[in-house]
Amino acid sequence: MPVSFAKTDGLILLDQMRAVDKKRLVKKAGVIADNTLLKALRTLQEVFAE
Repeated sequence: MPVSFAKTDGLILLDQMRAVDKKRLVKKAGVIADNTLLKALRTLQEVFAE
């Protein structure tokens, strides 16, 4: 899924998700746009609903 974040274009690879402990996250990089988040969540719901 294409995404722009911090003036950089990239991809969200939903099939390469993994769990990360909050303790390992040092600082917040920012927030993705609401429409991007909703699109990602809908896609994940479709994948895991099967």
